Amino acid sequence: METRSSLAAQLYQSAKPATKATPQDLTPDQDFAKIAQDFATILQNGEQTAKDAMIGKADPQSLVQALAQTQLAVETAVTVRDKIVEAYQEILRMPV
Repeated sequence: METRSSLAAQLYQSAKPATKATPQDLTPDQDFAKIAQDFATILQNGEQTAKDAMIGKADPQSLVQALAQTQLAVETAVTVRDKIVEAYQEILRMPV
């Protein structure tokens, strides 16, 4: 029992926090390209983990983690899209 709890503690310590900001010197175009690439990578990793879980290569915990990351990425993309549409509609309502 002790080995499992110490393994869980090691995995928890090695996990990168999702909210940790990493300072970078990128232009807005590079920022958007990097965000889009990261989003696509998260979706691909989630899909690959799901495939691996179906054939028995991945454990259930990694599947749940991949699905949670994918869900968070999609929810974030939808929220950003909604904000962009809202801003566009606000611009259209401005008098000329």
